[in-house]
Amino acid sequence: MNEKSCLHTNSMAGISRRVVLGHGALIVAGVMFNGSLLAAEGRRRVVVWSECTAPADVYPKDINGAVADALQPLAGWEIITANIEQPDQGLPDDLLQSADVLMWWGHKKHGKVGDDLVKRVVRRVKEDGMGFIALHSAHYAKPFKALMLELADPNDEEMRKRVGSWGAYKCDSAVKIMALDGDHPICKNVERCFDLGDTERYGEKFIVPKPVAVPFECEYRFPDGRTEKARQCLCWTVGKGRVFYFQTGHETYKHYYDPNVRQIFRNAVEWTARKK
Repeated sequence: MNEKSCLHTNSMAGISRRVVLGHGALIVAGVMFNGSLLAAEGRRRVVVWSECTAPADVYPKDINGAVADALQPLAGWEIITANIEQPDQGLPDDLLQSADVLMWWGHKKHGKVGDDLVKRVVRRVKEDGMGFIALHSAHYAKPFKALMLELADPNDEEMRKRVGSWGAYKCDSAVKIMALDGDHPICKNVERCFDLGDTERYGEKFIVPKPVAVPFECEYRFPDGRTEKARQCLCWTVGKGRVFYFQTGHETYKHYYDPNVRQIFRNAVEWTARKK
């Protein structure tokens, strides 16, 4: 989905949300439904949000469409896509209140996300136990940074000023993903070591509070044979909610089609969701 198609989608968004209430299974403007808009009894809901800036030749349905496709094998889940160009920036209160998990990919439009929306997301995680999954450049997304600051030492000046920052951002290497804690639920049915080829390198240090778990790390390989390691998947608990960050996923690479990455996404949805 390119910028133009996202904007076209938005002209239908308000109408489609009203119409879908009377239908059983539809795909409507900007939203993928595995059931009605109102979650069926016993079903959980994951909302996959992005900002419509991924190149259409790599991600024809944008990042959120690719991630939503990856989640299709999940049993008992309703999968909804949303984007920043829709009314209420894709997350009206009724949708946010009904989400068990919110997945977020952002890159160029972090500053356009409204502060009120950020507060509502943080409240849903901290007070209600909604899961939050940040993907790649969402380390700079306002909701992710706000959630990290909920855990930060108020006297840590570097954290307060640079929360979410990585030490390097360069497309100069290839990447291999390796399990650090193979027994963690995020690792279920995922190869313990797999290669994703060329990538954008996010080098340590990563300025975030200490995670409760690091299921995967990565190894970058440079053309001259040097290697460098960094944390790949990190987990936290914020209030009643769980937060997960997945590092790899620059929009010019097709990493979100990789079967291991897709399995990690499915595992992350189920791990971050509040148990019922």
